[in-house]
Amino acid sequence: MTVSYPDILDQMVAIARSAGELTQRHFKRFAELEIGVKGPGDFVSDADKESEQLIRAGLFAMQPDWSLTGEEFAPVEGSDAEHRWLVDPIDGTTNFLNGWHYTITIALRRGNQTMCGLVYNPVSDEMFTALKGGGAFLNGERLKVSASTDVAMMCVGTGLPTPNLQLYPGAYDRLDAIRAPIGAVRVVGSAANSCAYVACGRLTGYYEETGFVDTAAGILLVEEAGGIVTDWWGRGPETFERTGVLIVANRATHAFLLENLQGVPRKDPVG
Repeated sequence: MTVSYPDILDQMVAIARSAGELTQRHFKRFAELEIGVKGPGDFVSDADKESEQLIRAGLFAMQPDWSLTGEEFAPVEGSDAEHRWLVDPIDGTTNFLNGWHYTITIALRRGNQTMCGLVYNPVSDEMFTALKGGGAFLNGERLKVSASTDVAMMCVGTGLPTPNLQLYPGAYDRLDAIRAPIGAVRVVGSAANSCAYVACGRLTGYYEETGFVDTAAGILLVEEAGGIVTDWWGRGPETFERTGVLIVANRATHAFLLENLQGVPRKDPVG
């Protein structure tokens, strides 16, 4: 089967915008949302579920035989196992529930490659898109990672685990290892948005223990914008799927983070 990934991406954008309209209706009354708890620091609201249902319906209307993995419901194994959607209907749910920026992210995988993806911030109406081999864009404008090489000007994003620090041992030690010489540390609150901010130069780098569904589209954005993507041991993005520890950055910030993060011991999940 011949697949036009640019056409697929256009349809993904339309679906994400519809999900943005839905989530924004909830977002405007965030203080009243009925909230459930999935786990420590991991909240879920009606908006998450409704957003994923809308996205699933749109994607399967487009390609009913493809597989899908989302955040809120069980995976769907389609008859075409080679193609798989990765969907996070609201990345940054805690942000969302407190009236802060959040994102919707959709990626399309073919085998072990991400062919296209998007990160959409409905609050700011920023649509980040990437096509493998075709570049990364923000609302149609081509993106390039920051060219800065000055350590004192580096602006690095990360996440701070709360409330259960045992889930992410050493997180604050790693923060201490990188924060003194650089210009700034920022906690965006959405892994997808953080990757998008690296792609457009608002952050020079980002590191965190996070999930692949959240970041597949963001990783493609960074790669297509000329950035570097590895895990904390310098291995390529295909290994991140197993380790869950990610660095995305321009070349200078990546070298700085790789050197300093390795100074804080952490067991390598791959061995």
